[in-house]
Parts: sequence; structure tokens; C-alpha cells
Amino acid sequence: MSLTTLTYIAADLIALAVLVGALYAPRHSRKDLMAAYIGVNVGVLAVTLLLSTASVAAGLGLGLFGVLSIIRLRSTELAQHEVAYFFAALALGLLGGIQTAPIGMVAALMGIVVAALWIGDHPALMRRNRHQVIVLDHAITNETALIAHLEHTLGGQVRSVEVQRLDLVNDTTTVDVRFRVPRHTPAELELTPAS
Repeated sequence: MSLTTLTYIAADLIALAVLVGALYAPRHSRKDLMAAYIGVNVGVLAVTLLLSTASVAAGLGLGLFGVLSIIRLRSTELAQHEVAYFFAALALGLLGGIQTAPIGMVAALMGIVVAALWIGDHPALMRRNRHQVIVLDHAITNETALIAHLEHTLGGQVRSVEVQRLDLVNDTTTVDVRFRVPRHTPAELELTPAS
């Protein structure tokens, strides 16, 4: 194994450590997905390195990765931010394994991938926006009344609401609601010291 190959591997592992250790773990703390991100990254890196030295076409290998990643994503329910980390880990492995670009460019591209997730998944970004699936204990057929009830119950401004199930027999309504909480929610007011 050449020094150049070891440099690409090191760049990938550093980017992966930042992605998983510095970004994902403190923000989401799902050990099972941390293992999946590390496994996907290292697996893609290893197979890509091997394909770059073999006579097998790289397009075939990349196509196989795409198929396998789609099957994996469809086999379990993942949140959208988890899918983003999954594809970032996959992209870092590919960038580290395909050694056709200079290491400086590869390192910069890896930095862009990690920085994009640092910004896109930052806790301060859209911190007042919320998403809930709620089961109400009575059936509400009027959308205006439903929104008013949700705003009163949630204490925020409803941005969108989608009725998933309206059960007139059992008198329940299941809704998928996106809303925005006020700048100072009651919990935040309790934490603010009195002046």
C-alpha cells in the first residue's frame, strides 16, 4: 500500500471522526446509527480502493453501492437528518477511495460535506420550528377549527397540518402538524431569571 493511498485513507478517517464523533454523537446520540455510519464509510472506502486497482469497471461497483444503500435505507425507518448523515458517510468513503483527484481537492470536498451537515443540522437553525404527529381525543372535521384547536393545544402558530386519520366512530383525529413556537415558550420563561 503506497503512502498516497494511506494519505487518502487518513483523510477519510479524519473526516469520518469529525462527522460522527463531533457532529452526530453530541447532537443525536444513537449508537446503532453511529456504528452504521462507520461501517458504511469504511466498507465503501475498502471496496472502492479495491475496485480502483482491479479490472472491474468502477461504474459497476458504484452502481452496486447505490443499490445496497437504497435497500438499507428502505429496511428501517430513518429520520431525514439520519439519511443525510448516512449519505455523507457514503460520500466520504467514495471520496477517500477514488484516488483520481489530488489529495488537496479531496480534503476540501470532504470538508464541504462535513461543513454542510454542521450547518444544516445545527441546533440553532430553525430552533423554534417543531413537528408532531398528534392524536386528538375528538374528531374535528373543520380545518379552521382544527388549526385553532392545535394552536391552542400546542401554544404555537401552525404552519401546516395534514389529517392522517379521521375516526368518527372512536371520535379521534390523527394529524401531522408543523408549527412554530413563540420566541419565549413558558419553559424558557421559567428558566429566565427574574429581573
